[in-house]
Amino acid sequence: MLNTATKTEAPGTEQELTDGFHLVIDALKLNGIDTIYGVPGIPITDLGRMAQAAGIRVLSFRHEQNAGYAAAIAGFLTKKPGVCLTVSAPGFLNGLTALAHATTNCFPMILVSGSSEREIVDLQQGDYEEMDQLAIAKPLCKAAFRVLHAQDIGIGLARAIRAAVSGRPGGVYLDLPAKLFSQIMNAEAGQRSLVKVIDAAPAQLPAPSAVKRALDVLKGAKRPLIVLGKGAAYAQADEAIRSFVEKSGAPFLQMSMAKGLLPDTHPQSAGAARSTVLKDADVVMLIGARLNWLLSHGKGKTWGDAPKKFIQVDIEPKEMDSNVEIAAPLVGDIGSCVTALLEGMGGNWSAPPADWTTKVNAKRDENVAKMAPKLMSNASPMDYHGALGVLRTVIKERPDAILVNEGANTLDLARGVIDMYQPRKRLDVGTWGVMGIGMGYAIAAAVETGKPVLAVEGDSAFGFSGMEIETICRYNLPVCVVVFNNDGIYRGTDLNSAGADPATTVFVKGARYDKMIEAFGGVGVNATSPDELKRAVNAAMESGKPTLINAVIDPAAGSESGRIGNLNPQSVLKKK
Repeated sequence: MLNTATKTEAPGTEQELTDGFHLVIDALKLNGIDTIYGVPGIPITDLGRMAQAAGIRVLSFRHEQNAGYAAAIAGFLTKKPGVCLTVSAPGFLNGLTALAHATTNCFPMILVSGSSEREIVDLQQGDYEEMDQLAIAKPLCKAAFRVLHAQDIGIGLARAIRAAVSGRPGGVYLDLPAKLFSQIMNAEAGQRSLVKVIDAAPAQLPAPSAVKRALDVLKGAKRPLIVLGKGAAYAQADEAIRSFVEKSGAPFLQMSMAKGLLPDTHPQSAGAARSTVLKDADVVMLIGARLNWLLSHGKGKTWGDAPKKFIQVDIEPKEMDSNVEIAAPLVGDIGSCVTALLEGMGGNWSAPPADWTTKVNAKRDENVAKMAPKLMSNASPMDYHGALGVLRTVIKERPDAILVNEGANTLDLARGVIDMYQPRKRLDVGTWGVMGIGMGYAIAAAVETGKPVLAVEGDSAFGFSGMEIETICRYNLPVCVVVFNNDGIYRGTDLNSAGADPATTVFVKGARYDKMIEAFGGVGVNATSPDELKRAVNAAMESGKPTLINAVIDPAAGSESGRIGNLNPQSVLKKK
């Protein structure tokens, strides 16, 4: 029902009116958008209040970037655009990082920002928070639109929704100047101006010849490998993907946010033999994964000397041949492509040669056996493996819980140690490898899924969004935050040889992050051993109460830049 007001034109006559505020809200509701993440302020404070009164869930954050990350991951989890609402200029800029992050990771998101008046901005006359936000947003997102007239709100939101979810998903910016909200128009005409988006992300079927080519290349493989990326997880074609992988018989690798599409404990999983399969495979099929830096661009020593052919399944044609030649490009949406591949395989698909699968399995089992003693350590102070061994068990016992993970060493080691069993249960930094996604992701995961959330944070990563623990407490969300605290970035043992200031990578010694959440009514625990950590996490997951556990890690634990230290330039000069 359209929200309206009554205006008397003349004695005995009344006209039903609506305004920009109500049209934005009605357009959102018409298109099934029932949650907004944001920070209130001029000129969108009343929009948030009125949306909440109209039945939309509006979650207010302490910083727009964190609200934006929440909207981005909501888009990944739901396949609907997550909506972030910000004020103008500085608030818009705060949200813009998350919008660019959503675009880079192919998450559907709409950043809706209030803005200053066009006639003043364009003449640069110094309006409140004056900024040409549309121009700034355009290079960093998939599409950007501005709505100047109330009668165009329906079309503007429809275009934003379609742009966000169609083809390769991404971030969209929607600019709403302050004057728009108070514009009034006839209520009936306003209702007619709203647009319900139909088939926003239509299926894109692959060409039959491309399907046959891909299957022919895969069939000719002696050492096949399937790599599943987060695009495969986003597609929600879980059963088809599992059936295809199992029918192929090929070993598979799951990129971090694809973990759980098939259980990491699946007999074909090659996660613990990653180096071997990347180096020795002769045919590699990428499903929703890109040959970017996370896969060493498909070349170099990571991939070894064995000649390789690549098959790539992606909805974006321009992704093909981005780094190396793709022998069999398969363009279309992942669900349609995998279904077509399954149908084309027929009933007598041959398993890969036994010498290949035996080699992979042996290497996987060897590496798992090597790791097992490290994960059983009960040393105090803890090292990363001892602490992660506990969390590995927590997730194994609660496979439907959502794991959020960020940091340097905390991220890199958890990615390999903690097995996942269900799709879209592991959420992390994604393609950019950014810091700061933790609390925004955790809040949205709890809101969108209703599942308990375990957020495993490095102490440095937690600092980017830590104030949102107040938001977690305010909304009483079932989030348990574990901060791996080793007193610094990478390690807490660096020294400043030139003065009294702490080294650039060192934090306050013995910091008690658990005390922070207690200030907001949550549960804080200081854990100094794996046994204490296990008890605290289990209690938090069972209670559903907002909890923060300060997990004390040996300050010397950790390596420079985690496992991507090769990306950190080093000086070749020596001090004299």
